[in-house]
Amino acid sequence: MSESESFEGLVAIMDRLRGPDGCPWDREQTWKSLRRFLLEECYEVADALDRADPDELREELGDLLFQIVFLSRLAKEEGQFTADDVVRGIAEKMVRRHPHVFGEDRAETSDEVLRRWEEIKRREREPGSEGESQGRRSILDGIPRALPAMMKAQQMGARAARVGFDWNREIDILEKIDEELEELRAAVASSDRSQVEEELGDFLFSTVMLARRLQIDPEAALERTNLKFRERFGRIEDELSRRGIPVEGAGLELMDRLWDETKTER
Repeated sequence: MSESESFEGLVAIMDRLRGPDGCPWDREQTWKSLRRFLLEECYEVADALDRADPDELREELGDLLFQIVFLSRLAKEEGQFTADDVVRGIAEKMVRRHPHVFGEDRAETSDEVLRRWEEIKRREREPGSEGESQGRRSILDGIPRALPAMMKAQQMGARAARVGFDWNREIDILEKIDEELEELRAAVASSDRSQVEEELGDFLFSTVMLARRLQIDPEAALERTNLKFRERFGRIEDELSRRGIPVEGAGLELMDRLWDETKTER
């Protein structure tokens, strides 16, 4: 591997792009402008994972890594940290949070690992401790505000469950969902938009908690339904086209009947 193909080589390329004789576009970028590109690359990595495409995944991981190096370069310019600091920090954290691998502790199951992970994080938040993050005191602190709401709810529920704040049985969550659904019905009947939004949020949160309890990724479950809807609605459009009927004028009754037909197809 040549120097230009190493991590240090990538950092050097970034330094050149941001340098006086570098790329005008790269030199213009800021923390704010790069945020959008970082999020886009994250979603493109996720898409490559969903499609199980290793070649595309390799490329998208490279694009994501470039964004990390880019942000690290901006930090270096402001005297905050460097790309090497980023690598050193995550390496030290992984060793510190895996004492069952790099130390004398033992953990035989994933649940034990997760419990100890949270314990170590809580200790790190104590004043004066190694890895302390200023201002973090709650077990829910550190969940990114920019996360999609469903993912954020899943993480909050999981963290609370690790310290015992959880339903005892799946049926208890189903009963909670029924309760929230009744409250949502009442809110809809009242035509109070603010109340409807609140109750709908409570209902959705409860369904995410059920998914978490059942060890199902709610985002993946919803995406599977999205794909199913897209496929079935596409069949409706194909059938309407075959009949010479524009989809805008087909009407609900016909489209609903065609929808039921698609559900019986394999």
